[in-house]
Amino acid sequence: MMRTGSTTGTIRTRRTVRAAAAVVATGLALTLGGCGGDDDGGGAETVPDEKPVTVDLPKLDGETLEIAAVWTGAEQKNFKQVLAEFEKRTGAKVTFVPAQDPIINFLGSKIAGGKPPDLALLPQPGAVKQAVEKGWAKPLGAAAAKELAENYSQGWQDIGKVDGKSYGVYYKAANKSLIWYNNQVFENAGAAEPKTWDELLTAARTVYDSGVTPFSIGGADGWTLTDWFENIYLSQAGPEKYDQLAAHEIKWTDPSVKEALTTLAEIWGKQEYLAGGAKGALQTEFPASVTQTFTGGDQPKAGMVYEGDFVQVNIGETKAEVGTDAKVFPFPAVGDSAPVVSGGDAAVILNDSKAAQALATFLASPDAATVHARLGGYLSPNKAVEMSAYPNDVQREMAQALIEAGDDFRFDMSDQAPQAFGGTPGKGEWKALQDFLNDPRDVAGTQAKLEADAAAAYGD
Repeated sequence: MMRTGSTTGTIRTRRTVRAAAAVVATGLALTLGGCGGDDDGGGAETVPDEKPVTVDLPKLDGETLEIAAVWTGAEQKNFKQVLAEFEKRTGAKVTFVPAQDPIINFLGSKIAGGKPPDLALLPQPGAVKQAVEKGWAKPLGAAAAKELAENYSQGWQDIGKVDGKSYGVYYKAANKSLIWYNNQVFENAGAAEPKTWDELLTAARTVYDSGVTPFSIGGADGWTLTDWFENIYLSQAGPEKYDQLAAHEIKWTDPSVKEALTTLAEIWGKQEYLAGGAKGALQTEFPASVTQTFTGGDQPKAGMVYEGDFVQVNIGETKAEVGTDAKVFPFPAVGDSAPVVSGGDAAVILNDSKAAQALATFLASPDAATVHARLGGYLSPNKAVEMSAYPNDVQREMAQALIEAGDDFRFDMSDQAPQAFGGTPGKGEWKALQDFLNDPRDVAGTQAKLEADAAAAYGD
């Protein structure tokens, strides 16, 4: 049976952020301040003491809550400051529970043991749907639904729905169509920011000829590889095909997939272009793929690293300053236009209590997002957040582009898939693309493996 996405037919409203591309392209050239060497990862300026109060929250003295997410490092640390604000306002005590991928399996073990967290942040719409189908997720109450209706575009509301009911608050969003580069490397090599795929290949060759390996890839984390594929596929095959493949309405053996994989192999197939070669890339986790690009001055392990706006969090763990040492350009156009793929994390209630509903309501409000925005390395789809809350010009440009795009976006394809295919380490799309990174000559074999795994996961 074919599916129209990971929740309902409303998911088909996901479109590329076309408006974002032009805004981000200009905004990314701006110089940032206060972003280097801050171990909180946010590149944040001093957070003002005053906090916005726009949502009424109940008194919850003595109540305890747990919220689970796969976030680590600075991302986790910053989110805990948001939870601290909720504690201050309500009197409740909130514990952050570190989860492992796939989070659905993690939650399943907790539920089987009789100790599920009260809420969880799910990084895939497919995981939200699975949580609903398993009877774990609880609908959002009236207060949280009111915040969603007031603060979110219809598209962001819809991707948190299953069968017309709201289950997920998309607390965090991401622009996953950016390539970050070591500015010293580019300047020394005489490389220019590319706008097309061919220009990216030229820039890579220029960097390589200067004595620096062009790309750092966090291949140990399979999700980074799916993001590479999705950007190429969206730009090359177009939005309609993207939607069809995301819903498994066309097979992974389709010629459009072959074309995208062949294009991807133009970089992945050049061992000398990858830090550590394919073997090294497959042993590199995402955070290290970023930090090794921005340490070592003008002789880092690589000159460029692809991933979303959240790369700033990891750059903040180095001595590089974003905007001077570390710069960024939009993922180049492979087809007629440059892609912009969006992602996000949805807060879902697992234990339907007054306190859990209050925390979901808080996370749907501009109050929570404003606290997090000030810490840096974060974008919110909440349109009520003031742009001044973001700590630097580039993040303000990214956030403004996200809000101005409204419903005009396309969501990360692998996140729309059943988690067994699109979000499980060592399985499905993650594993197939890791194998492809290891042997980019095997396009047909990769397509066959992707299709077999997709058919099993979608129940076709």
